[in-house]
Amino acid sequence: MGDDHLILAAGALLAVGVAASLLAARVRLPGLVLFLALGMVVGSDVTGLVPFQDYELARTIGVIALGLILFEGGLSAGLREIRPVLGPAASLALVGTLITAVVTGLGAAFLLGLRPLEGLLLGAVLCSTDAAAIFALLRGSSLRRKLARTLEGESGLNDPVAVLLVLGFIEWLRQPDYGLGDMALLFAQQLSVGLVVGLGVGWVTREAFRRVSLPTAGLYPVLSLASAALAFGAAGSLEGSGFLAVYLTGLVVGTGTTPARRTVGAFHEGLGWVAQLTMFFALGLLVFPSELLDIALEGAAVALLLAVVARPLAVAVATLPFGYLPREQLLLGWAGLRGAVPVVLATFPVIAEVPGSTQYFNIAFFAVVFSTVLQGATFEPIARRLGLTASEPALPRPLTESGAIQRLGAEVLEFPVAPDDAVVGARVRDLGLPREAVVNVIVREDEAIPPRGSTRVAAGDELHVLTRRESSKEVYGLLERWRSGPIGRPERPAIPPGSRTSTFSTWRWRDADGDAARPETVRGQPVIEQLRVRRDRPGGLYVVADGRYAITGDVAALGRRRQLSAWAQRRASTADPDERAWLQTVIGALATDPYE
Repeated sequence: MGDDHLILAAGALLAVGVAASLLAARVRLPGLVLFLALGMVVGSDVTGLVPFQDYELARTIGVIALGLILFEGGLSAGLREIRPVLGPAASLALVGTLITAVVTGLGAAFLLGLRPLEGLLLGAVLCSTDAAAIFALLRGSSLRRKLARTLEGESGLNDPVAVLLVLGFIEWLRQPDYGLGDMALLFAQQLSVGLVVGLGVGWVTREAFRRVSLPTAGLYPVLSLASAALAFGAAGSLEGSGFLAVYLTGLVVGTGTTPARRTVGAFHEGLGWVAQLTMFFALGLLVFPSELLDIALEGAAVALLLAVVARPLAVAVATLPFGYLPREQLLLGWAGLRGAVPVVLATFPVIAEVPGSTQYFNIAFFAVVFSTVLQGATFEPIARRLGLTASEPALPRPLTESGAIQRLGAEVLEFPVAPDDAVVGARVRDLGLPREAVVNVIVREDEAIPPRGSTRVAAGDELHVLTRRESSKEVYGLLERWRSGPIGRPERPAIPPGSRTSTFSTWRWRDADGDAARPETVRGQPVIEQLRVRRDRPGGLYVVADGRYAITGDVAALGRRRQLSAWAQRRASTADPDERAWLQTVIGALATDPYE
């Protein structure tokens, strides 16, 4: 097949994948089932259009795709959204996944006549909920936000645990002297390295977003994609969990306020869908439908054991200390969707040449499809019957698209207000925003409120701050103070004794003086605050470190408040209309500034 035909086939498959997702929404089935079915139809056993039996390539595709999906999940959630449910999500990811693997594995060993270690390997393959399936389910759901965030956090954190269980049991089957101690050491090393690398790369990336001004918004997704690859690759190179590292990196980058947030989020959401389509299609190619009939009964039995016994029991134990109601535990137990992750994990024993591993793969595939169809199609009706839905979507939708705003040199920064933030109760006019920024809307209880200066900020609000790009760094520091205080304009540093001078001077501004719109110093004095910025040409009104005021522009002036105000009044009497309007703004600002 030539390059043109390959590109044509790829485009056709992506188009069919989009159509399949629309069909899945209409028939209330998870789209992954149709993607897998598409792979099976064009694979070797049905039409033979795409002969494919390369388990190693399928695993590589699955690992890369899963990394992209996990990064997008962490990025869209953010640590502040996950933090209230971090305890139960982590408990489900660790304790719940272990219980699910053990109960499913021992039950499968009994039902299928396997040795206990072989059954535990099958249980490990099936124990992980699928991030792609969970994210897709929640995007179309109205599940209560607390439960949605719990499932989202669990699905991002439990994949590393499942991978380690599969690798551990494979080694245990291959090496008789391998045991629980070796598995515990593997867990400790992989999770600790993944934790450190994920948090470290995430923090560095978030600071780079804030401090480095890229020439175009299109480069920010490139930077975020690079951080995902660096986190996964660095953790793996250090014998750590790349899956944990890439998810945590996404969580940290998605926390707080960063430039081009919507652009980055939309890019990774689209990339996540491409990853899902590619992964499900490739895994579907590996399946031979004729072989599924031979294990249909066994696969159905294991699927029912997993969905009805192992998962509910694991949820009940893992969430016991966190005060979840029985009906909430029941729904969390039913929401343990399996998807492409178990199928990817089922390729590990095949590649390791574990005896009977092909049978494991077919059973895992059948069990995944069976449980996904059953649970995915009934999840939302059961949630409504249990009274666990809300009027708002489970995952928040973007308020606006910011591409046009970014092209105009501005940013829209979002600030979710937590109950313990210092900004709670403050008036909008007291938030200390610079002249180049404004709160343009407050989202409160699914309603948009046009803010006034007297509007008070409440816990649970989401503030949307419109700011010029050149002022965004200043606004980032202000948003941090909204968390911990103090609220309002920061106090100016005290003027050192003897440094205050009454010297007044004017001069023509030159390139050697710096940027007139953003000067760092004026005649050797550091700028400590911007009071006004000129719109029609570069210039502004500033306070410098020795207590004097400075006007920058074509003609600059430096002096005490009264000196500068008198100079501006004299100059305004003979200035052109634009200059006169600017000088009147300066005179008004000097009259109300309290520094002197």
